Parts: sequence; C-alpha cells; structure tokens
Amino acid sequence: MEYNRSTFSILFYLNTSKKKKSGKCPIMGRISIDSKNTAFSIGLDIFPKDWNAQTGLATCKSDETKNINRQIENYKNELNKHYRNMVVNQGYVTAEALKNALKGIGTNRNTLMQEFSELVEEKRKSVGIKIKASTYPVYPTAYRHMKDFLQQKYGVDDIPFPQINIAFIEAYAFYLKIDLQMTARTVKGNMIPFRMTATRAKNKGLIRQDPFFDYTPEKIIPKRPWLTNDEIERLMQVKGKFASWDFTRDMFIFCSFTGITAIDLRNLEHSNIQQQDDGSLWIILNRQKTGTASYIPLLDIPIQVLNRYKNSEYSGENGKVFKLQAHAHMNRQLKQIAKLANIDKPLRFHMSRFTFATTICLTQGVPIETLSQMMGHISIKTTQIYAEVTRTKINEDMTKLEKRIEGKYELA
Repeated sequence: MEYNRSTFSILFYLNTSKKKKSGKCPIMGRISIDSKNTAFSIGLDIFPKDWNAQTGLATCKSDETKNINRQIENYKNELNKHYRNMVVNQGYVTAEALKNALKGIGTNRNTLMQEFSELVEEKRKSVGIKIKASTYPVYPTAYRHMKDFLQQKYGVDDIPFPQINIAFIEAYAFYLKIDLQMTARTVKGNMIPFRMTATRAKNKGLIRQDPFFDYTPEKIIPKRPWLTNDEIERLMQVKGKFASWDFTRDMFIFCSFTGITAIDLRNLEHSNIQQQDDGSLWIILNRQKTGTASYIPLLDIPIQVLNRYKNSEYSGENGKVFKLQAHAHMNRQLKQIAKLANIDKPLRFHMSRFTFATTICLTQGVPIETLSQMMGHISIKTTQIYAEVTRTKINEDMTKLEKRIEGKYELA
C-alpha cells in the first residue's frame, strides 16, 4: 500500500500499573498502524512527577531525564526509518512487524521459503504428537516443488511475501498441473502447505492480507469406481495362483461387504467385533482417518471370511484379526486377480469401499443415513460423494414408482 494510506503514530507513556518499589514506572512505547496497536518497553523508568503525558517526554531537566528524552527521540527516529524502509521495500507495514524490526527480530525472515522451512520443521517435530508419520512427507515434498518452481520460473531461491499475489498462486498451480502433470487432487494436496505458510505469515504480521483470499482452486470431481454384482460374483469364484492372492481377494471381499478402509482393516482387532443381544455380530470401531465411530452389522460373507482365516497363517498378532501384506503389494495382486476374473477395471483396494456404498447398500435400498453411520462419515454429504447411484437403482426406483401411480393419472 502507499505510504499516505497508512495511519501511523507513535506514543510514549508510563505503565503505572507496574510501579516499582522506588516509585518509578516503566516507560512504554505504543505503535499504531491502521487501528492495530502493539506496545514495547524502552527499558527505562521515571517518576510520574517527572513525566509529561501530553508530550510523551520527561519534564525534569536533570541529566537522567535528558538522557531519557534522547532515548525516546532515538526510538522515534528508528521507528520512522524502519517504517519508511518497509513501505518502500515491502509495500505495507503492520504494527507488529515494525516492532520486530525495531527489536531486530525477523528483519530478514519476511520470505516465503524461510517461513515454509519453519513450517516443515514444526511438522517434523509434531510427528506422532499432532500428525501421523504418514502425513509428514507431504510437507517436505511441497517445499521441494515450491523451490523448484521459484528457480525455474523466476531464477531465484526465495521470494519476499509481498510479491505473492493471486497471479503467483495461479502460476504455481499451473506449474504443478502442467509441468509436473499432477491431478487436481494432487495439486490441492501440494497447495495446502503453501496456503498454511501464507496463513502463518499473516498471523505473524509479515503480510497484511491473505494472498489466497481470491484464489479458487480447480474443482475436484471425484471418480468412485465400484464393482457390479456380476463382477463381485466373478471375483468371489476366481482362484489365484497363490494362497496369498486368495487371501488378498478375500480381504477385498470382506471390505466390499463391510465398507471399512484398508488401514482400518489392518488395525482391526478382535475386540472390535462384538456380539449384540440378538446374537448378531457387529464391527464397532473408530476410523483412523477421522476418529468417527463406525457401526457395521456383519453379513454372512464377511463372517465366512473371519472363520476361514481364524487360527491360520494370516491371523493377526497382538489382538489383530488379520495379518495383511503391504498395501502396494496387495494392489499389485488385485490387478492380476482382476485379469483372472475378466474384470476390465483397475482394481485397487479402496474400490471395495465404493463397492460397499454403491452396489451392496444403495442399490439394495439401504437408506443413505444408515450407510453414513456404517461408513463413519462426519457428514452425509461425504456419503453422497462416495455412494454413486447406479442405473440399476434408478431403474428399480422408477419401476416401483410406476406401479404406485399406475391408473392414477389419465391423459385426456
């Protein structure tokens, strides 16, 4: 912003609430910029009788008070100098940033990559406390992408925050999508740490406004592939080349009839399988991703799977129900199993959850509210994204409607 558009003032006053035993009070300075204030101590004390509140200076002409007035004038000069420099070099000033400049704090830290680096380091230290170990790599990866972008686009290793605007953000998003050929979802994942860095800068007073305020990310249209009833039946009948393939297939089927995710299946314990008063078995667990509870009555197929692997080489340890292979390894096996079952789809483990939502539940008339509870969704809107309505379901619903209204209407 321009210099004359900022309301900047400096006031010196006594902090009478902190009067010392000697009777003196600390002298404080207050910086005001655009209705935002911040205070600082100049490290000097004075008797209230020797202070002029209107001028913000000492009134007594002793050597001590003369020195105090010189110190106050020095502070004013330093603040005005820092203010002018920040306006020229950064285009904006905040009260907190000006105080930091006066104290020599962060005067060379008003850059994107320095703040980004601090974010990455904080996330590293938070692993196992605030974030999961599997989440952390997102941050150093996003940092490297931003560093590469700055070097390729601008030929620099860092950039001041004031130069980050909507054009910069959109150029970076374009770089991720076109140059690095990322999907919209992956672009979004890389933009999150960048946006967090900008938010940190705003909260610290390094920038006046959030540069992401007018940014609209590309809308992500999720594709939720699932298996049809016919494909499920073919998958259940196929035999793999190895016993481990059959186990992976059965784990996929288990999740297709329960809706739990691969990570929740890996963490599934015998204590999560509980018998109800009516004798039915339910899986009751808190999802790792959201922490929300899932309540899933077990159908016959998943019960058969449980019985098949009870006390087998695939039984879990330390209370776990199953001993799963690595996730990537299971997906490779599913790809081969799909070929054997003549399923022309890129079969991956998470497809089992979509299959449960769509083919097993919605197509069979399970209310979406019930499905949402079983899938452990916080919002039913999430369930609506996961649970696609198939043509079969549309046809069945319209057939029922046709029977209900048959004979009620007549065209003249």
